[in-house]
Amino acid sequence: MPRFRQLALIAGLAAILATPAMAEDLKVMSFNVRTMTGNDGLNGWTHRRDLFADTIRQLHPDVIGTQELYKAQGDDTIDRLPEYTWFGRDRYGDHRDEHMGIFYRKDRLKIVESGDFWLSDTPDKVASITWGNIFPRMVNWALFERTSDHKRFYLLDTHFPYRDQDEDARSRSAHEIAAWIAKLPANVPVILTGDFNTGPDSETHKALTATFKDAWIAAPKHEGPAETFHDFTGKATKRIDWILYRGVEANSVRTITVSKDGRYPSDHFPVQADFTL
Repeated sequence: MPRFRQLALIAGLAAILATPAMAEDLKVMSFNVRTMTGNDGLNGWTHRRDLFADTIRQLHPDVIGTQELYKAQGDDTIDRLPEYTWFGRDRYGDHRDEHMGIFYRKDRLKIVESGDFWLSDTPDKVASITWGNIFPRMVNWALFERTSDHKRFYLLDTHFPYRDQDEDARSRSAHEIAAWIAKLPANVPVILTGDFNTGPDSETHKALTATFKDAWIAAPKHEGPAETFHDFTGKATKRIDWILYRGVEANSVRTITVSKDGRYPSDHFPVQADFTL
């Protein structure tokens, strides 16, 4: 090989090695599952559990904050998506009711530590209820480490009360979460997923976005409708499912409107944001 070609080849290889690897996206989804209780007829879980898993499979998020998850629904999903696992106690502190279950890809993430707290005057008391709530409300959380580069982030997942008269309880919940997060290390990113049961014009949103960014507002790329709750109609009316964050960069966000034969995986559209960690 002529010497100049050798030099050119060496220079080319050196340039490739010197070029930083493309940053991996961290894909985060918020997904209200819709419980197994109630009379949902053809929208019952057995009719949509395959579509629920297929929706996740298509987007392949690294981590998912769910709401209204029953243990059987979580286990059904893992049976169909064995690359994932999930954790979390339910809102009564065991596994008989709704969970804010957090799913994550075992090949991409590991848990460093995890826990939960209740949205009440006594957050360390399991199943505690105050502020006029009729059910316990809680937060499930974990400190994750990405196995490829050992970068860490916190993921918190929650579900706020739903009634019109619960706006004060939602606001109090937002302030409690903000105060809890303020005690975390400032140099570790935090992502908050949830069904907040109120709109972005609320005091709840204002309290949280005082220190967080809303992915739907801040990300440069959007896909799908802003609204997320559609009651199995496919016509969403409210943007109540949010992904909030600090310490990462939001690259894109999308609302997933997938359906099959007129059926949807839930009465909420899931939302996914892709971040640079």
